[in-house]
Amino acid sequence: MMKKRKNLGDIGNSALFLGPTLLFFSMTVLLPFAYGLFLTFNKMDTPADPVQFAGLLNYISAINDQEFWKSMWLTVRFVVATVFFVNLVGFGLAYLVTSGLRIQNTLRTAYFTPNLIGGLVLGYIWQFIFVQSLPALGTKLGISWLELGWLGDPTMAFWSLVIVTIWQTSGYMMIIFIAGLISVPKELIEAAKIDGAGPLKRLLNVTLPLMVPSFVVTVFLSLKNAFMVYDLNFALTAGGPYGTTKMVSMHVVNKAFIESNYGTGQAEAIILFIIVAIVTGVQVYTSKKMEVQA
Repeated sequence: MMKKRKNLGDIGNSALFLGPTLLFFSMTVLLPFAYGLFLTFNKMDTPADPVQFAGLLNYISAINDQEFWKSMWLTVRFVVATVFFVNLVGFGLAYLVTSGLRIQNTLRTAYFTPNLIGGLVLGYIWQFIFVQSLPALGTKLGISWLELGWLGDPTMAFWSLVIVTIWQTSGYMMIIFIAGLISVPKELIEAAKIDGAGPLKRLLNVTLPLMVPSFVVTVFLSLKNAFMVYDLNFALTAGGPYGTTKMVSMHVVNKAFIESNYGTGQAEAIILFIIVAIVTGVQVYTSKKMEVQA
């Protein structure tokens, strides 16, 4: 009897503490996802139209949508560029602010601040910089490549997105790397010094292998954020010039809400979700196998 009451008490405590979280998670994630999956098998041009069963036609339309795969390839290029540089810069900043500088706390705050600015606001700020400030500076200094409108050229507009993404998210990754660097046992660093290892060898042979758990997290986050980028893409370039910087998330939103093709747009969103899940799953699995114990 006492054991039964204890089990009932445990269930009650679990419901009390986990219930609200599970409720809000279901309302904001599970139910919208289930409804979106439902839409992929139906045809509905506007929210007011009756739902008509379409089978796999939406998925067939999504697979045959050349613009979708074009935006997907552009997004893959964006992912490769941002994931590499965000983690490189983030680790470099973390290494700098844990090196014993007197102003390292001030630097941490300064480097993290861009992450607090929302994507839309950040996009409009940098749009002014790329369209107004840099061309004016280039004209004043006589630098021809700065005089050109960065957002008017497809290549420069793409790299503008990369630059702003690195500037915004490197500070967040820096915080994760700082936690990893602090957790590296100082005894191992001292032992490497005694053995005659220089700073570069200590970094490559001691610090980086023990930082793999941090890289697992930062690469996962940067992969997910890069694949799902929308607000910055919308505010900075709006997919221009002439759709050459339209990332896959923007294409999906336009397909559903601008072209009023909810079924195909949602099917493309599900395909994007599957691709991101596979890529991040493989990344986490392979990265976990590289972890070493201190």
